[in-house]
Amino acid sequence: MSNPKVFPLKCPVQTYHWGKVGKDSEVAKLSLSGNSDFKLDDKTTYAELWMGTHHKGPCILDTPNMDNTTLAQWVAKNQDDLGSKVKDKFQGQLPYLFKVLSVNMSLSIQAHPNKSHAEQLHKDHPDRYPDPNHKPEIAIALTPFQGMCGFRPIEELVKFLKAIPELQSVIGLENAQGVISASSGKAQQAALKQAFTALMSCDPKIVETNLQALISKVQGRVAAKEDVSDVEGELLLRLNQEFPGDVGCFCIYFLNIMNLQPGESMFLEANLPHAYLKGDCIECMACSDNVVRAGLTPKFKDVPTLCDMLIYEPKSAKENLFDSMKDSKDGNITHYQPNIPDFAVDKYELSQDIKEYTIPSMDSASIVLVIKGEAEGKNQTLGDKAVQLQRGTVLFIAANQEVQLTLKGSDILMFRAYCGI
Repeated sequence: MSNPKVFPLKCPVQTYHWGKVGKDSEVAKLSLSGNSDFKLDDKTTYAELWMGTHHKGPCILDTPNMDNTTLAQWVAKNQDDLGSKVKDKFQGQLPYLFKVLSVNMSLSIQAHPNKSHAEQLHKDHPDRYPDPNHKPEIAIALTPFQGMCGFRPIEELVKFLKAIPELQSVIGLENAQGVISASSGKAQQAALKQAFTALMSCDPKIVETNLQALISKVQGRVAAKEDVSDVEGELLLRLNQEFPGDVGCFCIYFLNIMNLQPGESMFLEANLPHAYLKGDCIECMACSDNVVRAGLTPKFKDVPTLCDMLIYEPKSAKENLFDSMKDSKDGNITHYQPNIPDFAVDKYELSQDIKEYTIPSMDSASIVLVIKGEAEGKNQTLGDKAVQLQRGTVLFIAANQEVQLTLKGSDILMFRAYCGI
């Protein structure tokens, strides 16, 4: 067929310093299995697998006679295959970037601006905020995955303030008392904002001095074989080892520590403080590079912007989990559908008892990643040809196309990104 609408992709890998090394990285293992061009180096940190049309990581069509064609080039020539609503709303662009992340050390304390704020930041500081788009994200755990997300309930922060004098010192006794005495929702949010802003604006020397004092106490308790979970001691020591003296180490007392099990997720909406700490996950995001950072990073920190934009709404870790939904008609599909048009993700879990299965069509171009299992895929635009699916295969499916699978005797786990219009 001259214009196939279903085809595998060869996708780039980003080797950021915080990634996992060699075969410890899920990104590397998927690439090694699914991309014939990928060569693994046991000493390289493999952090991200990119699946989409982003100019910093172009995907290449893995199909005869089109080997040098990027997905962005194909989309530009076949905009109708994005889906009618997608084409119109997103000006002929694929609006999401699908990823796998392998995190070995913490990423920055950060948040992403909403659309109007992103436009203003880009206008005022194009060197720091390179585009006018928002950047909502969803993270779905592939392995046990740890991150930070949203502000803790006030009572948890109060407990830490009373137990950790060093925390009181860096935010100031008056701000600490403001949090402790705040009773109503609005008063709590105002006190939380004032205390967190004071923390992030604190003199770095004061931060470092108090952090080292706290670290010494925790190390002493560890040496005495005491439980240090009451002060998040294990995480505190790890973050300080990664970023010695960094103010972000104190953020663990303000933000929820999220320990996700495979399949659990968190949605990182605009203005929600978060950080990834450790593990492997699926991520889907709107196409943007706008990140406002303030800790656990050597990159530019924009503390005033971050502290001013955040959602200061205390919630528990459980409340910050994103609720997935089983499909009402097909129990093999689980939906992760945030209330945004840019993206959604479906999880497909097919047991080995299923011999034939059809990936349904939808009015959106989609990208499928195979995590586990093997199958043969057919589509009407391919004629008699078939696509071989195995662990690491990345498959592009144009809008309104279905793929008939013949399973090869093993369970299959796949994730599919698409526009949630």
